[in-house]
Amino acid sequence: MNGADIPRIPLGTWAEDGIDWLTDNVSWLFDAFSAIMSFLVTNLETGLTSIPTYVAVALFGLIGWFFRSWRLALGTILAFLLVVSMEQWTQLLQTMALVLVATLVAVVIAVPLGIWAAKSSTVSAIVRPIMDFMQTMPAFVYLIPAVTFFSIGVVPGLFSTIIFALPPGVRLTELGIRQVDSETVEAGEAFGASDWQILRGIQLPLAVPSIMAGVNQVIMLSLSMAVIAGMVGAPGLGQEVVSAISTLDLAQGVEAGLAVVFLAVFLDRMTAALGNSSQYQGSLWAKLRGRRRKPSTQTSAATTGMPVSNVAT
Repeated sequence: MNGADIPRIPLGTWAEDGIDWLTDNVSWLFDAFSAIMSFLVTNLETGLTSIPTYVAVALFGLIGWFFRSWRLALGTILAFLLVVSMEQWTQLLQTMALVLVATLVAVVIAVPLGIWAAKSSTVSAIVRPIMDFMQTMPAFVYLIPAVTFFSIGVVPGLFSTIIFALPPGVRLTELGIRQVDSETVEAGEAFGASDWQILRGIQLPLAVPSIMAGVNQVIMLSLSMAVIAGMVGAPGLGQEVVSAISTLDLAQGVEAGLAVVFLAVFLDRMTAALGNSSQYQGSLWAKLRGRRRKPSTQTSAATTGMPVSNVAT
């Protein structure tokens, strides 16, 4: 049979009709989403930009030291000071607000959905092809229905970012729950623990590294999509990159791109530290925890009448 004899299936037209139906019948839902997302992003952005620049840089450095190490703190301060010198600081904070809100919404959806998929093979079989579709669809395609639903601005960029960044969170949450040792779960069941107690006390704590890896991927994809979202009016570094492309301004593009890289490295190191306890070594938090534990060791030695050196060994 010749290819010309195959009747055309108008999938694109059907998709367009579906988008039009949603716009006509559930516009209230899109209005509510737009209002909530605008409120979150605007207030977070206002809060971040209201902090004096050098105070904010110092705070981010302190956060890096608290969760990771003094090296990350020093690198964060130097990198963010460079961003300030390139006059990209406000745009970096706008992008950070967009990424943090998108990550929060994506994680709130992804973690429960991943847990549900891990608990039910039927749900997993349904969710997997949907996640495949969402992850492989070209990112620019998401901008079309986003603009149809929400017009131009930060909300369509946020909407498309959430959809594009969601799949890794679902996949890695499901993977983390499924990889928990079955013997550990059976031990909890043998002691009479309920499904909720096993999930909360055994599966979720053991799956934290995998879940945080998913959060890390959500953040990275949100950053990549936030730049693309600049094409539909989302403020921040993405808009700077789009402006640089339209004017062929190489200097502006390099500066905005470097700011994205610095923000990505900072957020990546934070989520890596939260997901892996070994990353806390050398952090301020680890030192504070170590100091808190010393009195308890001495107290236990005094109670048992044993020398502290014996207890330590």
